[in-house]
Amino acid sequence: MRPVDEILAALGPLDAGAPGIVGIDGPAGSGKSTLAAQLAAETGAPVVGVDEFVGWTDLDPSGTTWWPRLLREVVEPFLAGRDSAYRRRDWYGDPEGLGLLPEPVPLPAGPLLVLEGVSVTRRAIAGRLALRVWVEAPRAVRLARGLARDGEAERGHWARWQELEDAFFAADGTPARADLVVTTG
Repeated sequence: MRPVDEILAALGPLDAGAPGIVGIDGPAGSGKSTLAAQLAAETGAPVVGVDEFVGWTDLDPSGTTWWPRLLREVVEPFLAGRDSAYRRRDWYGDPEGLGLLPEPVPLPAGPLLVLEGVSVTRRAIAGRLALRVWVEAPRAVRLARGLARDGEAERGHWARWQELEDAFFAADGTPARADLVVTTG
């Protein structure tokens, strides 16, 4: 069975009850974005990626610099059944900082949202998610995927990021909370 089919089976009917969020978590380069795009294509659900919020050095366990904004602009309005909008991070114009692009991204209310990225099923939100998916791949595969996407010039960022996410996942216990584990690579 395809991983997206496993997710759909675990979710059940999408129009039943209150809005739900599927969290697709795991280390960078593991295949989260690909799986999120497949789920969105199957369901029509919007995808919000943590990369729209977090920076290269900003994976602190409390998420004090970006996590509250993700909750305020995305999670809380969506779970309340309200349309909203969020501001994206400017990765190209401000790769080291937390500058925001001026145009808000609209997020319509609906039955399902796919929240994708490193730490999205963290302890602080795990109980609010309809399904927690953990995506994993060998470290060397993840690094190769990241460098293929971002370029060799980003190797230092990737090495530091892998250390940050290892520490975060160990402290938070993120993988142990997964309802479904998907292995790629």
